[in-house]
Amino acid sequence: MDDNLILVAEDDPDLRDMLTFALERAGYTTVGAKDGSTAARIIQAARPVGIVTDVRMPALSGMDLCHLVRNDPHMHNAAILMVSANCRSADVAAALESGADAYLPKPLSPKRLVLELQHLIEHRRRLTDA
Repeated sequence: MDDNLILVAEDDPDLRDMLTFALERAGYTTVGAKDGSTAARIIQAARPVGIVTDVRMPALSGMDLCHLVRNDPHMHNAAILMVSANCRSADVAAALESGADAYLPKPLSPKRLVLELQHLIEHRRRLTDA
């Protein structure tokens, strides 16, 4: 697993670019994916330490990606932050049940997303080291 690589899986190119920029300013290396199938290929090849994924994307959903990551013995410790315009409690619960560590509603604050992801990565590292 690459300890500095973050995958940003978001079909909105402007939002993907904004999040990538914010994460790179925070010192991370990023790779973007415009759909779920591209994100799945990146996850298997690059093994990012953190994943930011939209719930609804072409090809595979963010929830599908969560299942993929949590069932991969090489990736199950990756931090997953789900983002979505839907913030109904049932949507949040479904995302967390699929394996996401946290859920942020859109519109996003890039600073909050970076801080939340940093926290999740550190939490996952402590669980691995324990």
